[in-house]
Amino acid sequence: MMRQVELVERVKRYDPSADEALLNRAYIYAMVAHGSQKRASGDPFVAHPLEVAAILTDLRLDAATIIAAVLHDTIEDTGATLDEINRIFGPEIGSLVDGLTKLKKLDLVSKQAAQGENFRKLLLAIAADLRVLLVKLADRLHNMRTLAFMPPEKRRRIAEETLDIYAPLAGRMGIQEIRDELEDLAFRTLKPEAHETITKRLSDLTHRSEGLTGEIETSLKAKLAAGGIDARVSGRQKRPYSIWRKMERKSVAFEQLSDVFGFRIVVDGIGECYQALGIVHTAWPMVPGRFKDYISTPKQNDYRSLHTTVIGPQSQRVELQIRTPEMEEIAEYGIAAHALYKDGKTDPSHLGSESRAYQWLRRTVDLLAEGDSPEEFLEHTKLELFHDQVFCFTPKGRLIALPRGATAIDFAYAVHTNVGNSAVGAKINGRMAPLFNELQNGDEVEIVRADGQMPPPAWESLVATGKARAAIRRATRASVRRQYAGLGRQILERAFQRAGKAFSDDKLKGALPRLARTSIDDVLSAVGRGEMFSGDVVRGVYPDYKDERRGGGEARDEARSSRGGVNGGGPAPHAIPIRGIDPDLPIRFAPNGGAVPGDRIVGILTRGEGVTIYPIQSQALAAFDNDPESWIDVRWDIEPGEERRFPSRLALQSINEPGSLAQIAQVIADHDGNIENVSMKRRTEDFTEVTIDLSVFDLKHLNAIVSELRAKPAVNRVERVLA
Repeated sequence: MMRQVELVERVKRYDPSADEALLNRAYIYAMVAHGSQKRASGDPFVAHPLEVAAILTDLRLDAATIIAAVLHDTIEDTGATLDEINRIFGPEIGSLVDGLTKLKKLDLVSKQAAQGENFRKLLLAIAADLRVLLVKLADRLHNMRTLAFMPPEKRRRIAEETLDIYAPLAGRMGIQEIRDELEDLAFRTLKPEAHETITKRLSDLTHRSEGLTGEIETSLKAKLAAGGIDARVSGRQKRPYSIWRKMERKSVAFEQLSDVFGFRIVVDGIGECYQALGIVHTAWPMVPGRFKDYISTPKQNDYRSLHTTVIGPQSQRVELQIRTPEMEEIAEYGIAAHALYKDGKTDPSHLGSESRAYQWLRRTVDLLAEGDSPEEFLEHTKLELFHDQVFCFTPKGRLIALPRGATAIDFAYAVHTNVGNSAVGAKINGRMAPLFNELQNGDEVEIVRADGQMPPPAWESLVATGKARAAIRRATRASVRRQYAGLGRQILERAFQRAGKAFSDDKLKGALPRLARTSIDDVLSAVGRGEMFSGDVVRGVYPDYKDERRGGGEARDEARSSRGGVNGGGPAPHAIPIRGIDPDLPIRFAPNGGAVPGDRIVGILTRGEGVTIYPIQSQALAAFDNDPESWIDVRWDIEPGEERRFPSRLALQSINEPGSLAQIAQVIADHDGNIENVSMKRRTEDFTEVTIDLSVFDLKHLNAIVSELRAKPAVNRVERVLA
């Protein structure tokens, strides 16, 4: 365990102006707060935050971050409070500790939706102050180093979470040393036999190649010195996880790998990088297709270097990286290497704010405002985290970085969402090509556009970027909404014509408060979907209007097809009121969701079982797509004012706090809904999944309950469940 004097010495070594008294106070505070607490390994608990702080001193972070690391478990695991931390150590450190305390409650490996929501919180927290991420990564690294003391199932869960989220996020921030170690530790846990095998083979190869490695280093230094370049040359061996991933990706055996060893050449300036490259390429033949210039086109995590592979001594392939000391530091420490704050030029909470990695983080957080579901947001971010890159150009020379496997469609959306939505073709390097062509490094891409074009839904399966996928989904949803709005407008025009009343958008806009909608499109779409009765819209625009034909003919038919009663009453004991079915056939509602008046419905005839009534939007109907003879055209047969209830189901995510279920039940009771069954499942410490079976009069009644539930602070999410 790190001693108090060692902590101070580590920080003062790179930051002589650090507040020594505050560092000492934090050390003592953590020791007293954690007291006799023990870790699963049997070590004192306080050893963990001190080791986290030690990792961060290797990154040379400011004293506030080191102190926050020492204190990061105190609020969660001891009697310490945030007010006390703020009072003793100041608001800056208190804010960091508070952000880390909230992140500790996250459980990323869980249901996909919960994982997406938690990842949103993670990115929002680190976007506010990147130092929170650095402490979180160091915390995860030490936990992975001591993972052997955890139960097997928990070890696997934590390792999967590390490989899925934390290691790629460390890489995206350019912190390669931490990424490499996280990946190897997770790999050893998840695939111990593969890790052991590769490690042993690497050890044998290192022993056999010891003389060759030294020969290559000596030869490189000599040739560079002869060219007037003073360079530092060092050999390195690739990590087991990196080798295993390459073997899996290329389907090759260990013996077929030719670049297990790499060499790093560090020179004084950028000009000498290219000079060294020329010397190496002159001395040894280059392997075609293996040269990459990340100096002129840096990676999005700020990584810069020249990469090349040559045929060196003894016909051995030699992989080289050529860079400056500054590039070396950024390659190892990423965003933590940005020294702006160390010179007092800016607030440390914005460290690296000009870096590409930070800009990527800000763009990712901006996606939160676009209204994607948590699952879509997580999918987008994972796509951005995991892929290597290709670099393409617009005809005007603008550089566009895309993940490997990206298509011209991805390129179009990377230029601008409107360019992607209106794309009809592409010119790649001057030649017409399909939009779904996979792009290669250096391609020049010109997008051919057409006014009025909208992306087909099938594009979603062709793209490789989250931005393109999300934009296609939004465009598809908007297109469907416009179709419903067009249908709703036709229905309303006929309804107003029958009523002898004038119809216009201005009149409809004035009635929006009475119709409980925020826009004209909302009203039109609701009518088109059958969620709102056209007669209600007429009365919303003309409150004094009386439908004299109500109760007969066309008005009755529309009422039957789109609404039922609105007053109390229990489930009716007699037959389900459906038209279009042989009265001798047994009828039932779809399980796990049911149907209510106002839903457009369809009947499915099953031999020996009768007819099952489904809402037309039910996903279960896909199972009958190849059996059109089983589909029956049906409609509701309910008289206006008839008091009957029908089954429906709601899925909620409620905040796990006392009284949350009572709030939910009270909303349903206040709206005269009848709860038939409730099931609850606790997914995380913060949220509980609740499924409620209830009976309601019609779709309008159900939507009113849903709207009220969404307004309750105890409810995080509520959706209707359809069979």
